[in-house]
This record gives sequence, C-alpha cells and structure tokens, in this order.
Amino acid sequence: MATPSRTVIVAGAGIGGLTVALALARNGFRVLVLEQAERLEETGAGIQLSPNATRTLIDLGVGDRLRPHVVAPSALRVLAARSGREIVRIPLGQAAQRYGAPYWMIHRGDLQAALAAAVAQELNVSIKLGMRMEDFATHPHGVTVSAGGAAGLWHERGHALIAADGLWSEARARIGFKEPPRFAGRTAWRALVPAKDVAPEFRDPLVHLWLGRDAHLVHYPVKGGKVINVVVITTDDWSGPGWSEPASRVDLLRHFSAAHWAPQAHALIRVPEAWLKWALYDRQPLTSWTQGAAALLGDAAHPMLPYLAQGAAMAIEDAAVAARCLARMPDDAAGALRTYSAIRRARTRKVQRLAARNGERYHLKGVQAMLRNAAMRFMGGERLLRHYDWLYDWRLPAALSIP
Repeated sequence: MATPSRTVIVAGAGIGGLTVALALARNGFRVLVLEQAERLEETGAGIQLSPNATRTLIDLGVGDRLRPHVVAPSALRVLAARSGREIVRIPLGQAAQRYGAPYWMIHRGDLQAALAAAVAQELNVSIKLGMRMEDFATHPHGVTVSAGGAAGLWHERGHALIAADGLWSEARARIGFKEPPRFAGRTAWRALVPAKDVAPEFRDPLVHLWLGRDAHLVHYPVKGGKVINVVVITTDDWSGPGWSEPASRVDLLRHFSAAHWAPQAHALIRVPEAWLKWALYDRQPLTSWTQGAAALLGDAAHPMLPYLAQGAAMAIEDAAVAARCLARMPDDAAGALRTYSAIRRARTRKVQRLAARNGERYHLKGVQAMLRNAAMRFMGGERLLRHYDWLYDWRLPAALSIP
C-alpha cells in the first residue's frame, strides 16, 4: 500500500485522467481523482485508437476489457465527396504487424467505462465525483489542491497534481496561461445510427473519409459493429462552447448541398434526425506544462483539432510518460514533471501542427482539391501509411525504464 506522501491528485476523470490514474497506481502511487461530474456517463462520439495508443492501453492491462467493444478497421477509404469515387485506400489492417499493436475504433463512452472499471480494481485509486478543482498551490514538498463540491470547499495535500481538466482547463490558467481557446471556424456534427439502417457497404470494418467543399464526412462502425459513428465537420461561424449542443438534420443539411455530395453520402446524412454539434477550438502550444509539482495533461496542455484522430492517443501517451517520470524520480516531483513536459512537448506540438494542416487540406476546393486527390492517388495507400510510422510506432522511451 502506498504511503500518503506518495499521493498524486488527478483533476479530471476523462480518458487522460483515468489513464494516468491507472498508470500511476501501477507504478506504486496512491491516486485521488477529482471529477466535477456527479457520475461518469457514456458521452461523446466514436474515436480512433491508433497503435501508439492501443499499445499503451494493452500494456496497462485494459486490452481485454476493450476487445468486445472495438472494431479493427481493414483500411481507411478516402473518397471524393462529389463523385463518390475512392481516391485512395490506406491499409490499416497491417497495423498490428507493422507496429506491433492494433488499430481500433471504439465509442468514447466504452473506452471511458473500461478505464473506469480497471481503475475500480486498484486499491490505491479513489475517485471523488461532484468535486471541481478550484485552485492549487505548489510548495517544496508537493502541492495543495482546493476543490469545491456540494459539501463545500475541500483541501488535500499531495506529492503532485496532474491536471487533465480539458480544453477549458482551470489549471492551465492558474499556471499562468490565461489566453482563452481560439475558435477554429469549424463545427463538428455527430450522430450514432444502428448499423442495420445504413447501406451494407458502410457496415464494413472501414474508416470512410469523404473530402468535400468546405466540409468533410467521417463514418465507421463502433460498439463491436452494431452502431455507425457519423461525424460531419463544416466551415461555420457558430462558436458555442459546449460539447453536445442539440441540433437537427435540417440544420446540418444547410451546410451539406446535394449538388456537392454523392447520393450515397447524402443518404447517410439523412438517416439520423437528431444530431449533436460542438464548435472546434484550439490553443497555441506552450513552452512548459508545469508549475512546481503540478503539470497539465491531454487537452489541458495541447488540445488537438480532430483531423489526425490523435486527441485521445496523445493524452494516453502523456499518461504513460508522466507516471513513469514520477516513478523514476520519486523524491523530486517537480523535476519529474519538468522531465515529462520536456519529453512530450515537441511530439505533441508536431501532432497539433499536422492536424491543423490536415484540416486545411480536407476542405480544399477547385483545382487545389484536384491536385490533392491526384497526389494521394500517385502516392498510394502503402506509402501514405509509411508517412505515419513516426506517429503510430511510438513507444515509451527506453530511458524511462525502471530497473
């Protein structure tokens, strides 16, 4: 059993927070997770877990919990929105052989539930629901965290604080980075539909990516293939800060002209009547994620636009590195977290940059779109996949291994 002096406080019980709690417990720490929601619920859309993420989750022992819920795609099909023709097919089914870990598609709620169940088996992890971190103060021997809940203000001292409190992070502002997130000029619309209600070709274990004029469409099966996750991202000036604003099919179709989209794509969009939408935001990369024995993790440190499918993966990688750095330097939490920040900054900055660039490429039109499509056809799926070797073949740095 860990001693109180080795208690790490984690703010946020999302994917990043639960993963780092599990990783810390496996490295001998006692962990206290603060979550402002009154209960952990299945929310969000489908997400893609590339091999850099699945390797870490499997190493943490979560793989068996996830397998009943995942779909392993054989390929990513990139299609031209107007004609419906395939531009290129990237062979994701090779991932397990190429990178030593699978590529999975899963509903975010299923991933969070599996992580929560794994955390619940750890005697050294406790979760306080309905507790919002309000402030923290670092000192030579750790950190003191203040949190508010129904019972009033609560204080706890710990060895370190890991703030996985998302895009609108309070901890980020308290570290000194007070500029608000920047609206990216795009809106994402999401819906889940039963697989039986879509065309048979869309039930196959594939990621479909349609590139259109000022919009793109992504859809793939989740929940073991029973449900199709559909996401449309459009150029827009709506900038509401919520994660799940209700929206209607009529609202979406105003952005989704039948003149610019193939009939099969338009038919898919017409299946769900009710949609949820959220405005996309990002932030400038930071020079440091830490203040003393406190550090940011996941979207709090480096929110990702969703054009590289790496938001969850980067948080999962962060969690593995942060836990190992703290375990390597058990008597110097501040130094451990500075090392974590130094290891992670360049990689996450590169992913942020490439995700934003993909967003620009996806929404090209006219001659620029034709040139983009021709370049992808010329390169072919295998060469395009090799461009992501640096991303998908990530492993925990050998220097962080513990004798």
